[in-house]
Amino acid sequence: MVKAKSASDLINEIANLKVSHENPPSEISKDSHLETLTASLKALRETITPMERVELARHPQRPNIEMIQKTLLKDFIELHGDRQFGDDSAIYAGVGTFMGKGLMLIGHHKGIHPHDRVARNYGMPHPEGYRKALRMAQLAEKFSLPILFVIDTPGAHSDLESEQRGQGMAIAQNIYSLSAISTPMVALILGEGSSGGALAIGVADRVLMLENSIYSVISPESCASILWRCSSKRALAAENLHLDAPFLLKNGIIHEVIEEPDGAAHVDPKGAIDRIQESIRSHFHELSLLSLEDLMQQRYTFFRQMGEVDDCLI
Repeated sequence: MVKAKSASDLINEIANLKVSHENPPSEISKDSHLETLTASLKALRETITPMERVELARHPQRPNIEMIQKTLLKDFIELHGDRQFGDDSAIYAGVGTFMGKGLMLIGHHKGIHPHDRVARNYGMPHPEGYRKALRMAQLAEKFSLPILFVIDTPGAHSDLESEQRGQGMAIAQNIYSLSAISTPMVALILGEGSSGGALAIGVADRVLMLENSIYSVISPESCASILWRCSSKRALAAENLHLDAPFLLKNGIIHEVIEEPDGAAHVDPKGAIDRIQESIRSHFHELSLLSLEDLMQQRYTFFRQMGEVDDCLI
């Protein structure tokens, strides 16, 4: 008996077929096969498991913050340093213009090639990275620039030096200070959004997630190691963490899920960025219509209601 293909299998097959250069004379059959696979994937889209979403969120060819900057922002100037210790390249930040208006871009950068990934510490910031992010947010507030946060991190770096330099305090200070920044802010979760390392730049007026991104207090592997002393139970941990975008939208933790083309952003990065552009354009426009008082009140209300449970459910 032939095993039915999972949604993850179909996504991989679509990705491989799109980059394949074999048999160029049979383009018609190739296009037809792509249409068939895409139609099959549409029917299975809701069956993707939490652990499959984790793996898709970590795919190295997913769009990253630098791709977003080069595609969506013009006249971009990268900014550096926290003015206390140094410059952490795990946090990428700068100013540019988005659809003709000024914008501050701040986010995690995992790196592109192997050497770049090492230099950027795989997107795991040190305390100076979070202080850098806060400095840029305060600079944006000073010049009345809206802010786009891009989240994609396994978590904050947790080595001895980071703890000695105040990692916990840096994250806490960001959460505290960003909640009072008086300018419109949108946070986009591109891939991984794990632990306080994600929340440290996730306090915003709108929180958006790509369809196969994740947002959680801990990674599935770490959770499994703590609860069951066995990282092999990561799939069970992922299921119980409820880290997938549809669940988080349903429970009021985020504002929108951005559908990924062909089932996964790495299959069509340009198509994914086009959808990101339309989403953030719409949200920034909505936020621009609010008074400062209403903006701050809505932000407070959004985060204050997290964790509230209806009495009838207790």
